[in-house]
Amino acid sequence: MAFSNPVVEAGVAGLAALFRERAVTPSEAVEVYLSRIERLNPRLNAFLAVDAEGARAAALASGARWAAGRPLSPIDGVPIGIKANIASVGLPLHAGIDAYRDQVADHDAVCVARLKAAGAVILGVLNMHEGALGATTDNPAFGRCQNPHWSGFTPGGSSGGSGAAAAAGLCAAALGTDTMGSVRIPSGYCGIFGLKPGRGRVSTEGVIPLSWTLDNVGPHARSAEDCRLVFEAMAEGAAALSAEGRPWAALDFSGQVRVDPRVVWAFEDRLQAARDLGLAVETLRLDDYDFGAVRRLGLLISEVEGHVVHEARLAERPEGFSRAFADGLAWGARQPAPRLAKAYRELETTAARLRARLSGYAGLLSPTTPQFAFVFDDPVPVNQADFTAMANVAGMPAAAFPSGLTGGMDGGLPLSVQVMAWTEADALDLAQTLARPVFTPPDFAG
Repeated sequence: MAFSNPVVEAGVAGLAALFRERAVTPSEAVEVYLSRIERLNPRLNAFLAVDAEGARAAALASGARWAAGRPLSPIDGVPIGIKANIASVGLPLHAGIDAYRDQVADHDAVCVARLKAAGAVILGVLNMHEGALGATTDNPAFGRCQNPHWSGFTPGGSSGGSGAAAAAGLCAAALGTDTMGSVRIPSGYCGIFGLKPGRGRVSTEGVIPLSWTLDNVGPHARSAEDCRLVFEAMAEGAAALSAEGRPWAALDFSGQVRVDPRVVWAFEDRLQAARDLGLAVETLRLDDYDFGAVRRLGLLISEVEGHVVHEARLAERPEGFSRAFADGLAWGARQPAPRLAKAYRELETTAARLRARLSGYAGLLSPTTPQFAFVFDDPVPVNQADFTAMANVAGMPAAAFPSGLTGGMDGGLPLSVQVMAWTEADALDLAQTLARPVFTPPDFAG
């Protein structure tokens, strides 16, 4: 199923063609998205703040550039939403935490400044899991963000608003942050593409961090090409060398991670599709990698560093933090120095060991998550980030891409596969090659 509106259906890459052909102006595109936000966001609660005036002004300026034949980039005039922990001048900057509710950004995050320099239009601020410490986006201060495929189900997190808004066509693309999977998990649960760039490839300056060690900024979008265009507008530094020509590794996780059979089926189906295309795919088992232990290691580092980030505001406004979030940060504050030293050493050695095991491959394919979106009131699976955390630890790029629906082509909830690679381009290229169609949430197709 596709969107009935050609502006929304165009995504990011298609809008440039529409603008160039003068079939649509950036101002008209912005009005389409603002109208959809007004009509559909009350059901999703993905956008928490909309800057209609700023978006219209930016679109008008973009339209003048396209009319003169001098666009700033392929994303000039493209409407984008940003997660609530990423600074954009004049917009709320609260990271989903009630204690920061009234904080307004007085400068742009570097990634946002780069998008604006490329002509992108910032629509507003998106819902997220409180403080980015969690993967449901059931936010006690700003409300639940719904999965656009099924109301009452989580969109994932912590960038749940970003994944939901991009999937439902409330923006052409969205920015999220990813500490142990927070771009890829919601992209997977919402049936779209999500990219975690390699460490240091997109600046996190101007982002309220959870963990400065593990955080990354990345895009959510409805195609790999759309992710690529947004990423390239933000990217810094030189890309790693491509491992083109090497075989791909397919993760054998049996006996290590409990995975829903439908997730396994979709993963194996995409592996067979890769082999049918003539790609070399070899099974790889990581017996020396303890998925649960690495996830807990990342959580420890996140809660320790998160406490440092929020220590002053915790003292000033303790009532502005939920009990669960405050307890997590307090646990981090109690960790003794020797344990922290060992944690950072273990993180470094695990990263080196994982990169060494993957050195002979173009990259690693795995499910994005062991499960798919679940009902908010169900117990939260502790292993949601078992596969996604690998890329954060290793510092490697990773992309999530849709691999089908739980009910087959007839419906259900989205399923997703992850590809880790040495370069963002390699990850996105394979994601585009192997992805099943992005299934538009029926209630948002119009």
